[in-house]
Amino acid sequence: MHWKKVLVYGSFAAGAILFFTGRRPAGLAVAGIGVATLIAEHPEKFEDLWDRMPEYIDKGGRLLDRAAGFIELIGQERGHGLRNISSR
Repeated sequence: MHWKKVLVYGSFAAGAILFFTGRRPAGLAVAGIGVATLIAEHPEKFEDLWDRMPEYIDKGGRLLDRAAGFIELIGQERGHGLRNISSR
């Protein structure tokens, strides 16, 4: 395996482990090393990703809006059900 791939995958894995075990600054720093290596290895892919970033952000925002609306709907339904039970 190419050493740069090992560095990228290893730093992402180590960064995720550090992040989820509560060492967030260290996890982000280690994952940043992987991102920097990935960018240096494939600058054209990063440029394409950068150009499409507004589209990804828009899609993510719409997904979060739908999820929030769904959660709100569930909360309203549960609220109505509790009122009906307590009024008996």
